Amino acid sequence: MRRTILLVVLGVAVIAVAWLTWWRLHHERATQELTLYGNVDLRQVALPFNNSERITAVLVQEGDRVRAGQVLARLDTSRLELQVAQAEAQVAAQRQVVDRLHHGSRPEEIAQAEANVEAAKADVVNARRQYARLKSLRERSAGGAVSQQDVENAQAAFEVAEAKLVVNQKALALVVAGPRQEEVAEAEARLRVAEAQLAFLRQQLADAQLIAPVDAIVRSRLMEPGEMASPQKPVFSLAITDPKWVRAYVPEPDLGKVHAGMAASVAVDSFPQQRFDGWIGFISPVAEFTPKTVQTEELRTSLVYEVRVFVKDPTDVLRLGMPATVYLPLEPPRPPTSTAMPATTPTTTVSGPEGRQ
Repeated sequence: MRRTILLVVLGVAVIAVAWLTWWRLHHERATQELTLYGNVDLRQVALPFNNSERITAVLVQEGDRVRAGQVLARLDTSRLELQVAQAEAQVAAQRQVVDRLHHGSRPEEIAQAEANVEAAKADVVNARRQYARLKSLRERSAGGAVSQQDVENAQAAFEVAEAKLVVNQKALALVVAGPRQEEVAEAEARLRVAEAQLAFLRQQLADAQLIAPVDAIVRSRLMEPGEMASPQKPVFSLAITDPKWVRAYVPEPDLGKVHAGMAASVAVDSFPQQRFDGWIGFISPVAEFTPKTVQTEELRTSLVYEVRVFVKDPTDVLRLGMPATVYLPLEPPRPPTSTAMPATTPTTTVSGPEGRQ
C-alpha cells in the first residue's frame, strides 16, 4: 500500500516537473517571439486594349508565365493600316509643299516673268506709236482721214498696254522675292498637323497588340477571338508574383516591438516544415478594427495596425489569399545603463578673521 502511494506521489511529481518545464520553455519562447496572423497578398493587373476593335488572336492561357514586352493578344488592323497609308501620303505631299516654299522660285519661273515684262514693254511701245500716228494723221487731215473713235481706241489700247506692263513688273518682283514668311509658317504648321495625325494612327496600330507590362502569371483569360474589345473590358487578369507579402495585423500593445526592416519568418499550412524569410516593409499609421479574415478570436474586437511582411518565395509556392503565420524574433531588452554622477568635494567657506591663516 505504501509502495503504491509512493509511486503515485512520484508520478504526480514527475508530471508537475514536466509541466513546469514545458510552461517555462513556452513562456520564454513567447517572450522572445511575436506571432502575427494574416494572408498572402500580391498585386494584380487588369489588362484591356486601348482600341475598340475585333480580337483576332489570344496567344496565352490561364496559368501561363509571361514576360514584360510579350505579345498576349492582337486586334484586327486592316482598316488601321489603310488609314496609316493615307496619312503617310498626306505627310509626304505636305512636306513637298514646305520644301517648295523654302526653295523659292525656280530660275525658269524668274526668266518667264522677265520675258513677260519685255513683251509688255514692246506692247506699250507699239501702242504708243499707233496712238501717236493716228492722232497726228487726224490733226493733219482735220478729221477727214481718221475718226475720233479710232483715235480714242488707240489711246485706250496704249493705256491698257501700260497697265499690263505694270502688272508684269509686279509679278516679276513677286517671283524674285519668293513666298511670304506667313505662307511658309502656315505650310509648316499643316505639316506638323499631318505628322501628328500619322503618329497617332501609328500608335493605334501599335496598340493593336496587347503587351504584358511586367513579368506575371495569367490569372484569368476574360475575352476570346471574335469578341469586340474596348478600353473598358479587360482581356486578361495578371498576377504579379514579385513582390509578395503577408498582410498581417499587430495589436496596439505590441506596436512598439516592431519596426520597418525588421526580420521575419513566415509559415503556411501547406508547408508546415518550411519557413520563408521576410522582413517588415510597411506599418500603417492608422489604427483599425481587426478584419474578419484574421483567424484569432481574441483580436477580432481589438484595435490593430496593418503591417506588410514581404516574403522571399524563389520557388513561387505561395498563393494569393493563403493564410499565413508571421513570426517576429524580438530582441531581448537591454539592461539600463547607470550613469555615475561625478563626486563632488564639499567646499568649506571660512569667514571672519578666525578663519584666516
